[in-house]
Amino acid sequence: MINLIQKLGKFTLISLSNIGKVVFFASEFFYWILRRPFYSNQLFRQVFEIGYLSLPVVGLTAIFSGMVLAIQSYTGFARLGAEDAVATVVVLSVTRELGPVLAGLMVAGRVGASIAAEIGTMKVSEQIDALYVMSTRPIQFLVIPRILAGIICLPVLVLIGDIIGIMGGWIIGVYQLNFNSNIYIDRTLEYLEILDVFQGLVKATVFGFIITLIGCFQGFNCGQGARGVGKATTNAVVISSILILISNYFITTIFFGN
Repeated sequence: MINLIQKLGKFTLISLSNIGKVVFFASEFFYWILRRPFYSNQLFRQVFEIGYLSLPVVGLTAIFSGMVLAIQSYTGFARLGAEDAVATVVVLSVTRELGPVLAGLMVAGRVGASIAAEIGTMKVSEQIDALYVMSTRPIQFLVIPRILAGIICLPVLVLIGDIIGIMGGWIIGVYQLNFNSNIYIDRTLEYLEILDVFQGLVKATVFGFIITLIGCFQGFNCGQGARGVGKATTNAVVISSILILISNYFITTIFFGN
């Protein structure tokens, strides 16, 4: 019993310590973001790598999610004689939840791991120390461009994913479930509200910050050697994914809790 309490106390202390380190790391980002120099070339490079190169995986995830959602919704509503509600369910589910959450998880797996591995390798190979020698702050050169790119790119990816996901539902609805195309589109536009899209973009902005922040933090705090880099990469993906799901709940509660 005593050993269990000791382990629980140790786990709690380590968790609180890590939370404090992440908060301090985030505060450094906000402190240096408005100070010169600003490495715009690094920002453009990260926008390309985080945003443009993530389009295929986000697009594929979105279209097949929309297609599956349409099929499953039809199967359920057919028992109640409410097949016309398929378009409504697809558009609301994609814009409110599936679009931002799935895009966030996909980007966390792709980008979060990449950031942690890249920065972790730079730390292990002492390239970060070399930046200090060259009077370059790593927080400005490595962290700020990546976090800003994540904040900028995730909402764009989610917006594109929403369109693709709704289109996937339309394809299944019209070509497999034999809905009238005009009626399906009218139903979609009738129940689509700006608030649904807006709260999805708010989620995407938060997710982009979380993914890049945790990726950079794990990279800067990785252990020595290949094992340390691998552990940092795994932690970046797992922690980012968990925080995405947790923050998704709280943001949803803020918008639709009442």
